[in-house]
Amino acid sequence: MIDQILEAGADQVELGYDTRIDLLPGIETKMASGEISICSVHNYCPVPMGVPKGHPELWTFAALDQRTHELAVQHTLRTLQFASEMEAGIVVIHCGYAPLRRTSTYDLMEMITMNQQNTARYEKVFMKFMKERDKRVGKHLDQVMKALEFLLPHAEQLNVQLGLENLPTLEAVPNEGEMEMLVQQFQNPFLKYWHDLGHGQIRENLGFMNHLSWMERLAPVLGGMHLHDVSNRLQDHTMPPHGDLGLERYTPFASDAIPMVVEPSSRATFEEVSTGLAWIRHLWDGAPEPEKKSEVSGQRSGEGTDPLPLTNNK
Repeated sequence: MIDQILEAGADQVELGYDTRIDLLPGIETKMASGEISICSVHNYCPVPMGVPKGHPELWTFAALDQRTHELAVQHTLRTLQFASEMEAGIVVIHCGYAPLRRTSTYDLMEMITMNQQNTARYEKVFMKFMKERDKRVGKHLDQVMKALEFLLPHAEQLNVQLGLENLPTLEAVPNEGEMEMLVQQFQNPFLKYWHDLGHGQIRENLGFMNHLSWMERLAPVLGGMHLHDVSNRLQDHTMPPHGDLGLERYTPFASDAIPMVVEPSSRATFEEVSTGLAWIRHLWDGAPEPEKKSEVSGQRSGEGTDPLPLTNNK
């Protein structure tokens, strides 16, 4: 696995939530030899004992069920400890959701696929959705804050940042404005915003926010990025150059100071991943333009099915 990552042209890895304990000896051997380093770890990692499969939302901070919330906090602490042992600087976290009763993001997505986005009906459903979310989000956001109050002192002690990732659905907590509020309230350098480019573009395509504007607002607390493209408005984890994101618009956010992790679909081929990484370097670093291929890039995969993503610091 690590040999393929190196062959694709990356020099660091994010250990994903599918990383099993039995994979660690091989990874540690590659680290000891200096062939690879770990820039980030995706919660929960390694896969917790007793669960059938790794997933970033086995438990979530935002859950109102106290036992679920406590498990999220406990296992995030274990991931922080593991990240410290692997000399990773940040843990990527899905905080959870404020589920609604009457509608969901997927209702809006279905309307978009039927080309109904620019209609009065879409606007009505969207506004109803956001009104209900505003009523329900408070308790879930309180749970997130409670988790951060406990975990941030541990993060400081372990020297590992907490990176709260933006998620594509509008039920996700925190949203961009709530993330800004959390940063202002905690005033802690170990609390960071982790930006997923594909997720951000889907949120814009849903009509929730201006992707580029919010990246600019949250740039001072940006802890890292997941890099992939979006096609057909809602299909993410597409590898460049396929997709509609306009990756070159985000060049100002490329930095040696933060990990930038290429996150392909689990169905993407090795060639698609290595070509995608080459296109990112071309657009962001001025590397030569890769030879264009005729194949269609990898398709969207559901959360919990993506492999260890490749990463390259700028």
